[in-house]
Amino acid sequence: MGHEHDRVVAGLINERDLCKLREAVCIQTEKIYDSCRDKDCIEDARVYFRCPEAVQKIVNKSINVKIRRAEVLDVFTDVEPVPFKRGFYTVDVKFFIKVTLDFFVPKHGGGMPKVCTIPGLVVFDKKVILFGSEGNVKIFKSRFVEHGKDYPMPAKEQDNQPIAKVEVAEPIALNARIQEFIDKCVDDCCWDELPRNVVDMLGDEDINVEVEVDGVEDTRHHPHVFRRVVVSLGLFSIIKLARLVQLLIPAFNFCVPNKECVASTDENPCELFETIDFPVDEFFPPQKFDFPGAEETEKRMHENMGE
Repeated sequence: MGHEHDRVVAGLINERDLCKLREAVCIQTEKIYDSCRDKDCIEDARVYFRCPEAVQKIVNKSINVKIRRAEVLDVFTDVEPVPFKRGFYTVDVKFFIKVTLDFFVPKHGGGMPKVCTIPGLVVFDKKVILFGSEGNVKIFKSRFVEHGKDYPMPAKEQDNQPIAKVEVAEPIALNARIQEFIDKCVDDCCWDELPRNVVDMLGDEDINVEVEVDGVEDTRHHPHVFRRVVVSLGLFSIIKLARLVQLLIPAFNFCVPNKECVASTDENPCELFETIDFPVDEFFPPQKFDFPGAEETEKRMHENMGE
């Protein structure tokens, strides 16, 4: 019992815990050599659709469009050394963002417009320069085989080249609008060239949208006016450059769990349910003065607006 009381466990430490350091441990981990954070306002980004011809009929006949939500589906990165700048690398980042749009299409003969919800894709590129140091080694691993000859891991060989890591919050949906222009613009993104896994994550909600606009009059005022959908998004991201290195760190002891697992089985689901607190906030949403940080956020917004 005394041993458990004296043992340092995961969590906050105090000055008395420092004297219980037991050893210096050499570990292999990814060390962050450089990082940066950014707040990007993606303004009037073109939206691409899975069935462009069918969706274009919706776009041509819509009187308005609103963006419902945005979601980052995937992020591609490419790291390349900066010429004549030793230790520095460019990190090209490509964001694939799914946007869900509501198109308001007038009904034939009047009445409330029909709302057509269609997913689309926005592609956003950015480039940053970060320090990643130098070094180039190959790392090979083997798997232990008892009473036999160890064999190499089937995975691809590793190295300690710089690794790009991107952390991104879900985008803030700012605005969506239908853009009209006289001369047809050349598409700067070919749907067939997009990664297959990204396209598949969009879903197939817009496969049969063509039937939804039968009998609806075209709202374009001129036969040579072309229309496309653009959106504006707010994006917060952190980009890091790391390398696989060996670090010497202080250690207290092995990290042995100090609590028992709480299990849910078919025999006692109601017992586990009884331990869950009643979700009062779900039924009675907290007011502004009870909501954490709401008043401070409102004050900062007023200050930024000059009020």
